[in-house]
Order: sequence, then C-alpha cells, then structure tokens
Amino acid sequence: MENKYNIGIIGAGTWGMALARSLALSGNSVIVWSAIPEEIDSLNQTRKQVNLPYMEIPDSIVFTKDAKEACTGKDILVFAVPSTFVRSTAKSLASFIPDGQIIVDVAKGIEAKTHNFLSEVILSEIPGASVVVLSGPTHAEEVAKDLPTTIVAANADLSIAQKVQDAFTSQYLRVFTNTDVKGIELCGALKNIIALAAGISDGLGFGDNIKAALITIGLAEIKRLGEKMGCLNETIYGLTGMGDLIVTATSVHSRNNRCGHLLGEGYTAEEAVSKVGMVVEGINALPAALSLAKQYDIELPIIFSVDKIVNQGIPAREVAKDLLERECRAEIHTDL
Repeated sequence: MENKYNIGIIGAGTWGMALARSLALSGNSVIVWSAIPEEIDSLNQTRKQVNLPYMEIPDSIVFTKDAKEACTGKDILVFAVPSTFVRSTAKSLASFIPDGQIIVDVAKGIEAKTHNFLSEVILSEIPGASVVVLSGPTHAEEVAKDLPTTIVAANADLSIAQKVQDAFTSQYLRVFTNTDVKGIELCGALKNIIALAAGISDGLGFGDNIKAALITIGLAEIKRLGEKMGCLNETIYGLTGMGDLIVTATSVHSRNNRCGHLLGEGYTAEEAVSKVGMVVEGINALPAALSLAKQYDIELPIIFSVDKIVNQGIPAREVAKDLLERECRAEIHTDL
C-alpha cells in the first residue's frame, strides 16, 4: 500500500500504540519514540504493548530511541504522552521540530501550574508549530480491536484539521473536524472529573439512576463554564463533549471511572491511582478546574464535590450526602 504520510508518534502507551497501529494499517509510514528506553526495547523484542497484549503490531512500524529520528522529516507528529509530561516532552523535542510542523495532541487535560490547555502548553515551547487537538469517545482498547470509533480533529485553521482528518481516517476510525479548540480541550479535561464522580457513585453502591443524573448534571456544569469561556454549545453537546463524557463515565475501560469506584469504596486518592496503575487525568485536572470556576465566578457542585474527596480527604459518603441535600431548583434555569 502506498504511504499517505510520514508520521512520528511521541509516546508508546496504549493510546499512542493503538493510533500507531491504525495509522500504519491505513498506509502511513509510522515511527514510534518513547522517553523510556526499556519500553522501546520491549516493543522491538515482543511487538506487543504490555497493556494491549492482544493487539498485533504491524511489522512496518519502526521503534526508535532517537528523538531526532522520530521528529525529523515528518508530515505529522503525534504527542501521545500524559498531560503532566506534555510540557517537558515539548521542551526536550523543540530543537528537532521545524516551524509549521503539524503536531497532533491526543492527551486530555489542563496544566495544573499554569492552567493552560495542552495545545497552549505545546505552543509555548514550540511557537512555530500548528497544533491540532484530536479528541473524542475513544478508548484505546477498542481502537486496538478495530471496533468502530469516531474522533474529532480541531484547529482554528480548518485546512490543517482536514489534513489530520485525511491521515487518521480508516475503515474503522471516522474523523470529524472542528475549529473550537478551546471547547474541545475544556470538555476533554472536565469530563474526566465527572467520570470520577460516576465511579464514586458506583463505589458507594448507588444505582444507575443517580449515575445518569451525575452525567447529565455534570455536562450542565461543563456547559456553564464553557459558555463563560466562549466555547460553542455544539462542541459541548458533540462527540468531544457529551460523547466523550458518556464513554468515560460508563465504560469498563475508563481508568477515571475505575479510580472513582475505588474512591467510593474508601481508598485514598493515592491508593486508588496506585491500584489503577496508569495516569488518572481527572485527578490532575482538578486544580485547574477549581481555578477556572473561581476566575469565572461559577458554581460547579459535582466538580467541587470530587475535589473534597480527592484533595481534602472528606469521606465520599459524607460528600454525597451533602450533594444530595442541596436545595432543589428549576431544571429549565440549568442552575443545578
């Protein structure tokens, strides 16, 4: 099959490798780099990603420990590292990346210290780049099995988003475009916190009724903050907003939901994250979410409640009781 694009994948975790496989099978030339040399050694030797052992890695994918090799001469670079490592990764690779380079960020979160979205973090370290946010209801575990999936590529310049759309579209991966980058990044960060809340509810032994309410009211919280920040309602009610929230708050593959379940059972945040064994982005997003709520003078009761459990150590059942005892209000005012 004739190659479409030369693509470098930065990060060899589950999402990076699921995308690498999908891109390679679609005829793109793919090289993968990791900051962890042992990870590259393992991938070269076994052709398996440890957390996706059933996924067959195409022989065409090249693994390298040379960051310059991964970044040089690429049509598209994909940043597939946890949100907490986006800045350090961008900084370490900046000297290898030319002006105008398309960088696709697939991490979801807000930087805790600066409260910047991840596209802004990358641009602050690589000012000449064209950053495309790729987001949606996309668990790596399903993409790795070629289960039908939708995703959204976003950049203020629609033509750049369309190039990424062309590269990533496959028989199983349907790619849409959007120009509301801020809205997509806000949804991508906050939906993880709402997913923690849904998991906490399950861990407390509550049923589907209240979980559905948490997801619905959580979306309303995202919408209220998004409106204050100038985000589009179409984004919030679209694939990267409502769609991603639904899958993250309900799926067995969701590490945020799993972590929340453990918190509801009484584990501390540190214990819960340790048991999940992977990055839990909802916990990382809490400081920025609280700061944005303060900046825009807006109440986010569910998000505040999750923070009480995670960062203040208040028992989940006590927090849930307080949340359920809040004054009932008119739904049509969306002041929930």
